[in-house]
Amino acid sequence: MPDQERLEEHLLSQAAENTLSNQLDEVEQINVDVRTDLLKIVQGQVDEVSLTGQGLVFQKDIRVQEIKVKTDSVAVNPLNAIFGQIELNEPVNAIARIVMTVADINHALSSDLIRNQSQKWDLNVDGKIVNFNLQEIQLSLPGSGKIEFRGTVLLNEMGNSRLLSFTARLKPFTNSQPLLLESFNCTQGDGLSVNLMAALMQKVKEMLQLPYFEWQNMLLSIKDMKVHADNIIMLVKAHVKQIPSTDAMLSPQ
Repeated sequence: MPDQERLEEHLLSQAAENTLSNQLDEVEQINVDVRTDLLKIVQGQVDEVSLTGQGLVFQKDIRVQEIKVKTDSVAVNPLNAIFGQIELNEPVNAIARIVMTVADINHALSSDLIRNQSQKWDLNVDGKIVNFNLQEIQLSLPGSGKIEFRGTVLLNEMGNSRLLSFTARLKPFTNSQPLLLESFNCTQGDGLSVNLMAALMQKVKEMLQLPYFEWQNMLLSIKDMKVHADNIIMLVKAHVKQIPSTDAMLSPQ
């Protein structure tokens, strides 16, 4: 415990650590640092909350190798805060550095949470709707800062369904460079028509241009991404309306 840490800060930090540990499926290491004082607690004010963790697992299938989170000032329910339960009275901004290994990412891509979020697209191709249903997808890191996806989709065009396998290689965006799609190849099936490929690329472009994506009570925006030999490091900004409980995280959107 740092020399300058107040007793109330230490007690709140410990209570928050215990609460988070009980909500997560697995925890290798977690540390919460709450900066406030007794008067501010009574008023429902916290100057700053920092969290660091390793080997955190939630939703049973989502594992984060390493995470560091820091918030700005937080307005909380003072009674709940005493027991380490953070209930926001006002939205809070946070920034997080997240490290995920290839194995962690692929396990997450196979989870119900991710599949339910990204399984089906409806593409407009020359005024006709083509259903694009993702069946499976896996990621690899071939080197040179690139990401490769291999997957299978089920296409439904005018009542006719067919399977299509593909590989796509891209160079992820950074704070100074947009995402670049280097190649897209069909490895099984009859391939894609030019018009269908154009509609698919337009859909991908629209998704990438979204300023944020929403999950539970949070607006998340990936600001930077670094690809290494066996992991990906992401810098994420978050606007948190409310801290999701375990029950909320497990419930469908």
